[in-house]
Amino acid sequence: MSSPVLSVIVPCYNERPNVAPMVAALDAALAGIAWEVIYVDDNSPDGTAQEVRRLAHQDSRIRCIRRIGRRGLASAVIEGALSSSADYVAVIDGDMQHDETRLPAMLAALRTGQYDLAVASRHVAGGDNAGLSGRWRHALSDGGIRLAQTFLPVRLSDPMSGFFMLPRPLFEDLARNLNGQGFKILVDLVLSSRRALRVKEIPARFRERAAGESKMDVLVMIQFAGLLLDKVFGGMLPLRFFSFALVGALGVLVHLSVLGLLHSTTPLGFGRDQTVATIVAMAFNFQLNNAVTYRDQQLKGPRLWRGLLLFMAVCGFGAIANIGIARVLYEQKTAWSIAGGIGAVIGVVWNYAVSATLVWRAR
Repeated sequence: MSSPVLSVIVPCYNERPNVAPMVAALDAALAGIAWEVIYVDDNSPDGTAQEVRRLAHQDSRIRCIRRIGRRGLASAVIEGALSSSADYVAVIDGDMQHDETRLPAMLAALRTGQYDLAVASRHVAGGDNAGLSGRWRHALSDGGIRLAQTFLPVRLSDPMSGFFMLPRPLFEDLARNLNGQGFKILVDLVLSSRRALRVKEIPARFRERAAGESKMDVLVMIQFAGLLLDKVFGGMLPLRFFSFALVGALGVLVHLSVLGLLHSTTPLGFGRDQTVATIVAMAFNFQLNNAVTYRDQQLKGPRLWRGLLLFMAVCGFGAIANIGIARVLYEQKTAWSIAGGIGAVIGVVWNYAVSATLVWRAR
């Protein structure tokens, strides 16, 4: 087989029913073009990887990278693209909602040498967003687009698109600066470039999903906002830290709400009220961090309960460090607000660092 001109990267999770239809659609759309498809599967329990390998026995253009112990669309795209030797790499979702017939037009635009990046857009003339079901998903997508456009150095009508193409050498150059977390990588690529990329937007239809379930939800958008913050701060602080700190702030509100409720409705006394509120807030923080901050390393089953106990122990030591350092600073005539703030920051940093090492360590 001759070396492929185009590698189509398909990050996927639980997309077994869509594998064979997508391969057939790519074969029809890319007639006359030397291509390969690289599925990057995050150990799907529905047997996605097995289905890809079944087809790979029949067609050498099909490959599978099965990842165990790590998840996330962005990192899957990076691994898939870096495994390619083709001249160009395209990224497309595995759910058949992206219009694969636009791939030849995207490749033709890049081959002119006038553009660095071709993006299949739902929001230019000829594009269609009808397949995005429900008002809530439309609102999330539209909000993400407006937010991203305020940061981008180039005009991009559909920065939330997961369907794009670029030369492989350019991807490799940008890869070292990519955040690699979350479920939206296009904006990360654009913001990681030292120069403004020349972008060509190709109109595309967004189809309705034929099988499986959508992964688009509010947690994805929270991670997307965190990605933008990470880029604004130049990667000085990890994306996870922003998320961890935000969850901690929400935990304070939960703590105060529970404390106020108990104080006004029970005769337990302040000490017991404070203890119950602390435990509830810790459990809240753990669950939200497990769902958002460490979504790609999410704990389940017995590991969930073990993680909860470890998290509470970690936060307990963090609280002791917070109070102790703040007290020392206050006794040294530091203003109470500054002493308290420094103690709180140190507590958050401790909790984040130790939680990442002990609670959500890589499997």
